Amino acid sequence: MRHRYLVVLVAVAMGATLRAQNAPAPAAIEQKLDTPQVRVYTATLQPHTPSIAPAGHATHRVLIYMDDGRMTRKEGDTAETIPFKRGDVRWRPSSGAYIAENLSDHPIRILEIDLKGKPSGAAAASKLDPTVVDAKHYKIEFENDYVRVLRIHFGPHETSPSHEHMLNRVVFYINDQPNAKADDVRIAAAATHVEGNDSAQAADRIAVEIK
Repeated sequence: MRHRYLVVLVAVAMGATLRAQNAPAPAAIEQKLDTPQVRVYTATLQPHTPSIAPAGHATHRVLIYMDDGRMTRKEGDTAETIPFKRGDVRWRPSSGAYIAENLSDHPIRILEIDLKGKPSGAAAASKLDPTVVDAKHYKIEFENDYVRVLRIHFGPHETSPSHEHMLNRVVFYINDQPNAKADDVRIAAAATHVEGNDSAQAADRIAVEIK
């Protein structure tokens, strides 16, 4: 009996060890883009598993939430609970050590856009700025010294007038649309062009302009 009991204990311990070894990491990182201005990656946080960043985060960044959920973030004595929906966007300045935890019952993904340097200075204004010539489709989500974030929405078969983008930008596609799939991430250069939506479904995306 004693031998059988020891065998059971060893089996239980081995099973626990294997489960721990096979358990996903608290946060998994998948790189998407790397340019002289930005590094873009997806961080996937497992549910109810604290992710500790002992060195903090040295760069400013834009966060785009790819899933609905809720999480906490604790930095020093300050803790905040962050509810979010797919497509929500936040600015996160550089910080010291912190702990993040996904309070949802499913993994959550966050697209993180790390800014590598300081702003290059005030961008020249354009009379063809999309938010000026086409405020119906292009709206400013927020703006600071480092970025301007645009929320872009086209209804079925809608087209914009010609407009000018003065800055490089990271574009995140919220849903399937012509020439792009939901969750696609692309870098786009400064350009003057016309944009539109040839499909019968709405097209939504977010553009993060890098100053």
